Amino acid sequence: MTLAADTIAATDDTGRSEPLDRFAAAAEAADALLAAAIGHARSKLVEGGRVSAEALEREQHAAHGLAWLATYVEALKQMSAYATRMADEGRLGEVETLIAGIAFSDYLAQIAGGIPMSQGEFIRPHELGLTQSDLEAFRTGAVESLIERGNTAEARARLVALMERQDGAATYGDTGLDETYEAMRDEMRRFADQEVVPHAQDWHLDNAYIPMEVIEKMSELGVFGLTIPEAFGGLGLGKESMCVVSEELSRGYIGVGSLGTRSEIAAELILSGGTEAQKQDWLPKIASGEVLPTAVFTEPNTGSDLAALKTRAVLDGDVYRVTGQKTWITHPVRADLMTLLARTNPDEPGYRGLSMFLAEKPRGSDAEPFPAEGMTGGEIEVLGYRGMKEYDISFDGFAVPRESLLGGVEGQGFKQLMQTFEAARIQTAARAIGVAQSALELALRYAQERIQFGKPILAFPRVADKIALMAVEIMIARQLTYYAAREKDQERRSDLEAGMAKLLAARIAWSAADNAVQIHGGNGFALEYPVSRVLCDARILSIFEGAAEIQAQVIARRLIETAA
Repeated sequence: MTLAADTIAATDDTGRSEPLDRFAAAAEAADALLAAAIGHARSKLVEGGRVSAEALEREQHAAHGLAWLATYVEALKQMSAYATRMADEGRLGEVETLIAGIAFSDYLAQIAGGIPMSQGEFIRPHELGLTQSDLEAFRTGAVESLIERGNTAEARARLVALMERQDGAATYGDTGLDETYEAMRDEMRRFADQEVVPHAQDWHLDNAYIPMEVIEKMSELGVFGLTIPEAFGGLGLGKESMCVVSEELSRGYIGVGSLGTRSEIAAELILSGGTEAQKQDWLPKIASGEVLPTAVFTEPNTGSDLAALKTRAVLDGDVYRVTGQKTWITHPVRADLMTLLARTNPDEPGYRGLSMFLAEKPRGSDAEPFPAEGMTGGEIEVLGYRGMKEYDISFDGFAVPRESLLGGVEGQGFKQLMQTFEAARIQTAARAIGVAQSALELALRYAQERIQFGKPILAFPRVADKIALMAVEIMIARQLTYYAAREKDQERRSDLEAGMAKLLAARIAWSAADNAVQIHGGNGFALEYPVSRVLCDARILSIFEGAAEIQAQVIARRLIETAA
């Protein structure tokens, strides 16, 4: 190893001589600090043995800060586990050691001083009720050593120098995945580089649909049936495979990476809540790409408040008549199947009166978006996340056959939808990683080619530092997301892990895109440069599939409830 990597591994005042021991010890210290923060939060937020909704709202800044602290702690635990696995397999090289060391140094320092929840909001230790004694216990020899020696100018410069040698690699640093997944990554990367990257900027600027020819090739690659069981025509793979595929397709263009999200949500709904007839009918068609689904949940002025949904579905003989407004519906025009959430019982308040439908519809076009009786809509023009198009939809007596009620039982819609959120948020985290990877690659290439003052701008430390920290945070997001996917694959409850992965990866994607634009300078603000598109695409990630604030609220509640 070089001096930079050796510095990370050097003996500290605890006597530890290996970086793995120091990573594990620091993660343990961070976990203990989190436990203290949860204890303080419980004293403010728990009333009568239960989390008080009023107190949670009143103390929202601290509660959301607790979620961010927990996310950082879990991220460090997964980075420690990653480094240990890599060492056991003989795969922990200099790049991986530097990335892990910088990751620990940076995140430990933020935990001690202030974690950014957004560009202008930080959570400080005292706002979590943490005392000086708590912080002193946290700042062990391992923690102090990593903060001081991990994220140094020398370490960052060495990492970028090694990244230059790896230029064109699928990832900067070994991801820790096995050969099967990496072969899958290579296949998807080749597809994205050949079929997507050369055209993505034009699709974006023209606000054009992703061509059906591209979608058909994705079908041939098995993208839409990745996690659908083989018995229903899918590949029967786990969520880690979904992460790899989503990453690489989103690296090419987030619209392409997001096409699989609709299939994933529909398949999860049908697998977990559908009748056998519904599974046999729809899953093979979704897996093959014959049927393109769209999710029709959100309504005007409701956002994340699904309990306030007003769209009605009234049984009328052999059909339900759907009436109401939906908004922010992605790729509905070319979709064949709507997973449609509507209220079947107006007398049941909140979530209990909601039902889910598998509502078939004909494919439309820009000229005639919704060629179906009782269904109209208009396009919502957006900054980014194009290629599929967003729509407002109005239903006026739209007919859905009675047998299209998911599971055949009314009132189960919200429960059925909740069962999809884990997978959807894991995939969103993977999409965010792909967007961040795209930003990193564009920034590195530009910094190598752009000459100022007689040398490439990559030679300037502030530019190189940005690129080094992009690579580090992308690896952090990967390990947290892969962990959530493994938890889901092992059929463990993983809403907490999925939420953390999505929360952090979305912020990292925005930071990477923003820094990539900064590296491009004025050219980054020009529409002709793809980095301008990546910036627009990155911005949506902390909003959809649960806005960052909602995500933090859910995480905080779960942390406190779990600690009860």
